[in-house]
Amino acid sequence: MYEADTIVAQATPPGKGAVAIVRLSGPQALAIGYRLWRPLKSHTEPPKPRRLMLGEIRDPGSGRPLDRALAIFIPGPRSLTGEDVVELHCHGGPYLVRSVIGLALAAGARIAEPGEFSRRAFLNGRLDLAQAEAIADLVEARSEGALALAIGQLNGALSARIDSLRTELIQLRAHLEAEIDFADEEIALPSRREIAGTLEAVARSAAVLHDSFQRGRIIREGVRATIVGKPNAGKSSLFNLLLGSERAIVTAVPGTTRDTLEETLQLGPWTLSLTDTAGVRKARDEVEQLGVERTRSHASDAHLLIAVFDTSRPFEREDAEVIDLCQGRRAIATLNKIDLTERLGMADLRQRGLQIESVRVSARTADGIVELRDALACAVSEIAEKGPAGEDTAIISRERHQAALARTLEALGKARESVFSGMPPEIVAVDVTAATDALSEITGAVNTEDILDVIFREFCIGK
Repeated sequence: MYEADTIVAQATPPGKGAVAIVRLSGPQALAIGYRLWRPLKSHTEPPKPRRLMLGEIRDPGSGRPLDRALAIFIPGPRSLTGEDVVELHCHGGPYLVRSVIGLALAAGARIAEPGEFSRRAFLNGRLDLAQAEAIADLVEARSEGALALAIGQLNGALSARIDSLRTELIQLRAHLEAEIDFADEEIALPSRREIAGTLEAVARSAAVLHDSFQRGRIIREGVRATIVGKPNAGKSSLFNLLLGSERAIVTAVPGTTRDTLEETLQLGPWTLSLTDTAGVRKARDEVEQLGVERTRSHASDAHLLIAVFDTSRPFEREDAEVIDLCQGRRAIATLNKIDLTERLGMADLRQRGLQIESVRVSARTADGIVELRDALACAVSEIAEKGPAGEDTAIISRERHQAALARTLEALGKARESVFSGMPPEIVAVDVTAATDALSEITGAVNTEDILDVIFREFCIGK
């Protein structure tokens, strides 16, 4: 529940830094802020709202100065949280920051819970739930695409689309209620065909949003690529080469990689989540068997496969298993070890059913690595951009939104069936109301404490 007390937390990342921001919000924020901070003697006037001023942070009990710092006092409701807010911009030493927060606690504030500033902003109408989630996405953004998606959502692209659909359903529900209440009156009301048309139009728009989830998730979290191949084909060497660091252990002993390794790299505006896996072969012990099972699981879940073949060795049964993994999948064949005598070429692989793009590389000399990165960048771009596009197209990227839209579509389908079955308006209105409530959960027009707890506990303290 929302408790109208005063909270405090560090709003910048923990650790050493040039500047740290200590934020207060609540009914006593201005009073506590002015107790801790005073303008310099040359500035005797009281602090002006929404204006950074230089002063000193002092211990109110002893008068001992702690730091020379900037402060800004922001009266509510036109503030981050809709409450009175104070930000103290002090130097970024961890001990100093803890000391300032300690003084604020002694003056009557309490430590903010994770996401509590954003939660108060939502509860006070400063932003809706979709925009609050966009704040978390901005913090976590790892690519240009993810950043653009989060900014669009923070600026209200998704909220505006949801509100538009809600408005249509609310108007439709009003017409149904009028039909219920004034059945004997001669008033102009939409026909059954017009009601069905409205339901179908809303359902089409909701379906577009629902179906944008896969693309939105890829933009937000990155394209998942899994490296597969037989033991000693050079998978870990390529993994390290693409990352530019010795992340995976590389030896001449087959089966060195027993578990999966995951790292990310940037390819243009997109993030590639790259997974190195154990070699595909018949396992020789239980540990290796678990590794091979994980390889197959990651390959199944990946958006893109990087199939590595050793050109210095003849075709083997394990190579056929790798080809099978690539069937019907987006994949790139990487013919490794081209610095050695070739005993396996792309023509051999094509004869055995491998019909995918190929790149020749040497993980030892780095020959062909530029071509491989270019091929990966092209594939990642095509995967990430698949689906509806355009600056005005709202995209969802969270399971919560997808689930709410699925319930919306289900309720709209039931309402449409009721209309064509000649059901009374009361029955149709029930399903229209259910669809409206499901949409409302996305922006928080209808919410429960459980939903808020799930959303805001993902935030860091100070947000």
